[in-house]
Amino acid sequence: MKPIWIVDDDQSIRFVLEKALQREQFSVRSFSNPRDVLLALDDDEPQVLVSDIRMPGGSGIELLTKVKQRHPGLPVIIMTAYSDLDSAVSAFQGGAFEYLPKPFDLTKAVELIRRAVEESLREEVRDAAASEMPEMLGQAPAMQDVFRAIGRLSQSNVTVLITGESGSGKELVARALHKHSPRGDAGANGPFIAINTAAIPKDLLESELFGHERGAFTGAQTMRRGRFEQADGGTLFLDEIGDMPFDLQTRLLRVLSDGQFYRVGGHQPLKANVRVIAATHQNLEQRVREGVFREDLFHRLNVIRLRLPPLRERREDIPSLTRFFLAKSARELGVEAKRITDAALDRLVGFDFPGNVRQLENVCHWLTVMAPAQVIEPKDLPPELLGGELPRLLAGTDALAAPPVAATASPAALAMPPTAAVSVLAGAATGWLVDLQREARRLLEAGDPEVWDTLTRQFEAQLIQTALDVTRGRRIEAAHKLGIGRNTITRKIQELNLDQ
Repeated sequence: MKPIWIVDDDQSIRFVLEKALQREQFSVRSFSNPRDVLLALDDDEPQVLVSDIRMPGGSGIELLTKVKQRHPGLPVIIMTAYSDLDSAVSAFQGGAFEYLPKPFDLTKAVELIRRAVEESLREEVRDAAASEMPEMLGQAPAMQDVFRAIGRLSQSNVTVLITGESGSGKELVARALHKHSPRGDAGANGPFIAINTAAIPKDLLESELFGHERGAFTGAQTMRRGRFEQADGGTLFLDEIGDMPFDLQTRLLRVLSDGQFYRVGGHQPLKANVRVIAATHQNLEQRVREGVFREDLFHRLNVIRLRLPPLRERREDIPSLTRFFLAKSARELGVEAKRITDAALDRLVGFDFPGNVRQLENVCHWLTVMAPAQVIEPKDLPPELLGGELPRLLAGTDALAAPPVAATASPAALAMPPTAAVSVLAGAATGWLVDLQREARRLLEAGDPEVWDTLTRQFEAQLIQTALDVTRGRRIEAAHKLGIGRNTITRKIQELNLDQ
């Protein structure tokens, strides 16, 4: 990993941050002025840049602008005194990752830098993966229609509504639309920001979308930019727009109409030049008739509609998708890619895949871990698939890539790296599933009216508590290991009373 660069004319600040970061096993390089940083960038690059805002020989905002021109994806944290908050806020327009008020709490400062490092590493992985993999696959006529539509839409930044079943790849289409959009304002050279409106509680969604001012509500200790500000000059992808609360639909309509919005607790109107792409698996016309979705917002979003076909309507793509996902899973797990026989492919082609492409990818991940030989035969496919119906775990939107079936891990699987361990356990550990079934039956037979909520809370609490134990209480690292966002784990910890 590359070093953290600290830029501050105050030697004591540099010294304190250096020592704190070195204790956390970070490599650190310090500078006393922006000029030396720009010279160093000719030969080197940091993982994260932490800069003061006011220094002799140049400001942190000027440095931010020049650094972003050379390294657009580099997270930059601006340090500032409380009297400089207005300047710090303006730095966000230049792409600052976050600001750090002085005097700062050292533990919080290190945590913020750690978060920036994690985001930087995730971006590097995504960039590497994107350079190796095609955007989308599909020879079926229905998918060719989608590709042609993306090509036509590449000439404009018009609002697009993507419809399709869960798991059919709506975000991939949104990313393709962004990538191939014109390279002007709100185009491909800007950021792509995605948010699932159904995954965020109503009381947090407004802040997520529009940001909030410091002190706007309990816990709002700093100003926070919302997704609209983050997406300025690029694309904002609003997934599952049909689940957006009705009152927030009004605010969204205002932004789409005139480009203006207010942060929560704010009084100054802000403008964002953003292309909006929305997606839903629901029938929005029906939602309008039911009175839960604004008709004027529907018409504002429904400028161009793209329907993404479910996998059962493009069965001819299943063989190529299967081979692609098997190769992808092998790369992720650090093992040799498995091959699949025509007979096994025929079984896959004949299955309806209610979870669509995401479900097929999970099946391929499971086969990479659990199939006993390098060549996958029909008998190696998950028994539930052969029986005609996959369990909820495999078809679910956030499922681990392993169906809950009795299986014995092969020696090859046991020798796999730690990233494969979860998949092996999910496929082989029937004991806890039997216990779950027994407890569910007991509660159902007892007439408990909240069986789902009771067991779900226990399951989530155990997952999060175990992750916190593994990471020694570091929430951001625990969230990363679980594959969820930091906001999600914070909310869950509060809901489940795990912080007491």
